[in-house]
Amino acid sequence: MKNYLQLGASICLICLIFLLCSWELFLAPFKNQSSWLVLKIIPLLISLMGILKGKIYTYKWTSMLILIYFIEGAVRSYSDQGLSSKIALLEIFLSITFFLCATFYVKVSRS
Repeated sequence: MKNYLQLGASICLICLIFLLCSWELFLAPFKNQSSWLVLKIIPLLISLMGILKGKIYTYKWTSMLILIYFIEGAVRSYSDQGLSSKIALLEIFLSITFFLCATFYVKVSRS
């Protein structure tokens, strides 16, 4: 069970990183400042190695950090239109799935 949760969290985090990069650079850039908005993936990149290695502390703080991306997805799915709104819904799905996998991973690891 623990390995599946780690795999799920890792896949969600990697997919979220690629989604945010492609969203801000190619798919639906936000006006002319899109290259600066891609910097929002830096906290996710910092946590990536700890998540892949299964470090409990990284799972704890990243599960709180991911809520920022959930909020961004919720706001942009409501305020944006077209493709950007659909991408925001995918961001919401990935952030919720990561949060659940990370939370249960920490719980299972403590047992």
